[in-house]
Amino acid sequence: MIAYIDEYRDRFGVEPICRVLGVSLEGGFITSRGYRLAKSRPASARSIRDRILIDELKKIHTKNYSVYGVRKMWHAVRRAGWDVGRDQVARLMRIGGIEGVRRGRAPITTRPVQEVDSRPDLVNRQFKASRPNQLWVADITYVRTLSGFVYTAFVTDVYSRKIVGWATRSSMKTEALPLEALEQAIQGAKDTLVDLTHHSDHGSQYTSVAYNEKLADYGIKPSTGSVGDSYDNALAEAVNGLYKAELIYSQPWFSLTEVEFATLNWVHWWNHERLHEALGYKSPAEIIDMYNHTRVSELTPV
Repeated sequence: MIAYIDEYRDRFGVEPICRVLGVSLEGGFITSRGYRLAKSRPASARSIRDRILIDELKKIHTKNYSVYGVRKMWHAVRRAGWDVGRDQVARLMRIGGIEGVRRGRAPITTRPVQEVDSRPDLVNRQFKASRPNQLWVADITYVRTLSGFVYTAFVTDVYSRKIVGWATRSSMKTEALPLEALEQAIQGAKDTLVDLTHHSDHGSQYTSVAYNEKLADYGIKPSTGSVGDSYDNALAEAVNGLYKAELIYSQPWFSLTEVEFATLNWVHWWNHERLHEALGYKSPAEIIDMYNHTRVSELTPV
């Protein structure tokens, strides 16, 4: 309540505020004399540390698109060198008005194909991989702008959770959107595509001849789940949902160019800085570095 009086004292005065609080709160609250005594008292070591930590939490929260809740903030602040407990972080976040983002329901954007889809389900909802470029998942989502709808396609590596390919365009046509994301993923993987599976839903973009010819050219095995079941492509839809919650819902968007540039920055953050609970609160880049280091160690003669 000291902070409350501090906020409104210039507008209403200390005495009137204390008088109103004394009437409205059961048992009274604080007199103007008590307030001034509290203000003249030296700040405790705890309150000083709390102020410093709250400032640091706000900086970390802002740096990470203001999306982290208590768990990720706890890991992030410890990585920054602060020895704090999870409950302490939760308390300071409440005091500082710091909140994590809440994820909404992801929209369905892929258009179902009318022909029979002959691709097998090679995943069976087991979104697990023992190495990078063993299993990719792909999906499309939309962004509403003042200039009309734009669409973003992602290709995500299951092992590292790295977004290995993406594209943002004003059309959902195969060549303009998902195929461009796939080509980016292939170029980034270079020659490490052995025994790679590509999993998607039954949208017409992913069943198209052009898309599946590209997969076949590089020996990538196509896979899909059952029709109309979001759980069969749950990881890809989770990426879409986080993209919308962490970036798109944060502000109104005016144009394709604006969304594309923001998505570029968000993908870089996702891949190199964002802490992923499924990765033990590490970033995709850290997981890949750890994998490569382990591989080098295994191949190095003793």
